[in-house]
Amino acid sequence: MRIATWNVNSVRQRIEHLTAWLKEAAPDVVCLQELKCLDEAFPRLEIESLGYHIETLGQKTFNGVAILSKHKIEDCRRGLPHQPGEPQSRYIEALIAPKAQKPIRIASLYAPNGNPLGTEKFSYKLDFLEALIAHAKTWLQSEERFVIAGDYNIIPKPQDAAHPDLWVNDALYRPESRAKWQELLALGLTDAVRATSDADQIYTFWDYQAGAWQKNNGIRIDHLLLSPQATDGLKSSAIDAHVRGWEKPSDHVPVRIDLEF
Repeated sequence: MRIATWNVNSVRQRIEHLTAWLKEAAPDVVCLQELKCLDEAFPRLEIESLGYHIETLGQKTFNGVAILSKHKIEDCRRGLPHQPGEPQSRYIEALIAPKAQKPIRIASLYAPNGNPLGTEKFSYKLDFLEALIAHAKTWLQSEERFVIAGDYNIIPKPQDAAHPDLWVNDALYRPESRAKWQELLALGLTDAVRATSDADQIYTFWDYQAGAWQKNNGIRIDHLLLSPQATDGLKSSAIDAHVRGWEKPSDHVPVRIDLEF
């Protein structure tokens, strides 16, 4: 099973990019972030024509997450249970049920950016991550196979930035943010990309400004975290960085893994 995550940075603006990449990479399941549209405005027909089922949690202009699946989608839930009444559309999960295989639960998340520091935005980021940790603990107790994929807005280590010194006063790289990431790993979750590669210059985001793409001044903030049961099936990971070179691209690129059970 191929599972991918991609912050498309406006699904309606990037629909041609999305459909082209879906044909190219042929993922079974895709977690999308930053839809920037309401559910009713999501370009369903273009994606359904490629054989995908769709579940969305949209929001006008900002945020928004979705799960696309070639397999049956069951038990879809919207929002983190430890954040009841959350107004921002940042989390969706569902049970994916391939034929002749055990189901796997997959979540798509778009964590808050958290900037500027010293404001409620940074507190909101940490609160969101704390709610995610609490939810992951519940899943782990059930010994369920699951993948939490998305834009975490966290640079885990210096290795994950071309110039880590430039990020020391940014919410993505603050010790508090990275500590939440370490809490997730300490629960027993696996960073799929780092489990399959120790290479440097593995990035998923390049800013639109200052020629970041041309200079390869990137950071790795889009991640797939796997439960121990899902990690048992991890075969490979890949970052489709070439998509960043397409005309009028998202500033993020797809990250994908292959699981085999």
